[in-house]
Parts: sequence; structure tokens; C-alpha cells
Amino acid sequence: MAAVIKDVGEIWFRLFDHRPFLSGEIKFFLKEFEEKRSDREVERLFQILERSTEIKDTQIDRVKLASDIHLPTLNANLEVAVSMCNRILEKEEQHRSDTTLIARREIRKADWECFIEDMTQKCSKVDATFQEKEEELKEFYSDLEKKLLIGK
Repeated sequence: MAAVIKDVGEIWFRLFDHRPFLSGEIKFFLKEFEEKRSDREVERLFQILERSTEIKDTQIDRVKLASDIHLPTLNANLEVAVSMCNRILEKEEQHRSDTTLIARREIRKADWECFIEDMTQKCSKVDATFQEKEEELKEFYSDLEKKLLIGK
């Protein structure tokens, strides 16, 4: 019975204890990882450090100088643009608040409505007159036709 328990224990360890296998795989992975990369990241970090110190030493002074030269003119141009925009807004506000313009618009609107109403009335009168004349002509021609038929 002890031998069976011992055999079952060995089988269990072989099936479920992965520590020896995993430690071997981890060692293999680390070895491959270190060999293939061969300090590439360290070299890249040194290159980045060199570039950043070069930029710090040379480019920052150039940027400061260029900004000292160009920023005042840019600021002046922006102030001119803002003042022009403000003037445009003020003129637009004056144009909107001009009461004479508003009154004239209302007068033109009322005149237009009167004109449209007058034209509508005239059109309806013309239509009515046309209808009357059409009826008169129908009666005239029907009378004429009756008279012509009687005379035959």
C-alpha cells in the first residue's frame, strides 16, 4: 500500500508540479532574450541621452532667440486683428440698432403687403370679368345657333 501511495505521489508530482519545467523555460527565455537584444535598449537610451543633451545645448538658445525676435511682431499683428474684429462688431451692432433702418424695413414690408393684396384683388376682378364675358359669349353663340337653326 505504501508503494502505491508513493507511486501515486510521483505521478501526481509529474502531472501537476510544473516548477522544474517552468524554471527551465524561464532560464531559456531569459538567455534568448538577453542574447538577441544584446544591450540594444541601453545603446538606444545612450543615443536618446546624447540627442537630448545636444538639443538642450544648441537648440534651446536658437528657439529663445527666434521667439524673442518673432513673438513681438506676432503679438502686434494679433492685437491689430483683434481691434479690427472689435470695430467690425461695433459697426454691425450700430447697423442692427439703427432705428431708421428698422422703420424703413417695416414701411417697405407694409407697402409690399399692400401691393400683393392689391394685385390679388385685381387678379380676382380680371378672373370674374373673364368668367362673365365667357358666359355672355356662350349665351350669344347659343342664341345665334338657335336662330340659325330656326331660319333653316
